[in-house]
Amino acid sequence: MGFTDLVSEAGLTVLNSYLTTRSYIVGYNASQADVATFKALSSAPDAAKYPNAARWYKHIASYTDEFETLSGDSTKPYTAYGPEVAEVTLNPAKAPAAEEEEDEDVDLFGSDDEEEDAEAVRIREERLEEYRKKKEGKVKPAAKSVVTLDVKPWDDETDMVALEASVRSITKDGLVWGGSKLVAVGFGIKKLQINLVVEDEKVGLDDLQEELAETFDEYIQSSDVVAMQKL
Repeated sequence: MGFTDLVSEAGLTVLNSYLTTRSYIVGYNASQADVATFKALSSAPDAAKYPNAARWYKHIASYTDEFETLSGDSTKPYTAYGPEVAEVTLNPAKAPAAEEEEDEDVDLFGSDDEEEDAEAVRIREERLEEYRKKKEGKVKPAAKSVVTLDVKPWDDETDMVALEASVRSITKDGLVWGGSKLVAVGFGIKKLQINLVVEDEKVGLDDLQEELAETFDEYIQSSDVVAMQKL
C-alpha cells in the first residue's frame, strides 16, 4: 500500500488523508522525505478536493531553494506509518511491478474452500460489525501544534505596540495566541517573537502568515516560523 502514484486521484486521496494530522511527511521539520514526495507530484493538488495535500504542497514549495540542504538522505526511499496508511512508499521507483501486486492481492478474510460455512460467515460478519461500531465510537483528539513566530517590522521607527496589537487582532477557530517578547536584531530594530497554539486541520500557518503580511503591511515586513512542536 502507499501513495506511489501521486498523479492519480487514489494516490492523492491517500496523501491527503495522511497529511490530515501531519505538517510534514516525516517528523516536525521539512526533510528529504518531503522533497521526494513534492517532486513526485506533477502539480499542486486541488485545494478543494485535497485541502491537506494542497496546504502541505504550498508550504514545501517555499523551501524550493533549500531542497538540497534539507535533512535526510535523498538517495533512499522513505517510509512512514500511520493509522490511515499501513505503509507509504515515497520513492516511486521502488513501486512493485503490476504482476507482483496481483500476486499479493489476497483476501485475508477469505476461505480456502469454494463454499464457505454459513456459521463461519455469520461469525465473521458479526466481528466486522463490532469492529466498525467500535471504530466509529472513538473520537480522535484534534491535532495541535505549538508554534513560535518571528514577526519583523520595516525599521526602527515601526510602532511595535501597534504591530503586536495587530497580530493579536487576528482571531480564528483553532488559534490561540500566547506569550510574546521583543528581540533586538541590530541597528535599533526589534522583532516580535510570539507563541501560538493552532489546530492543524483548522489553521494553516502559511495562510496565517500571508494574512498578517497583507492585512498589516504598514507594520509587518515579513514573518517566519522559528519553532514548531506537536502537542
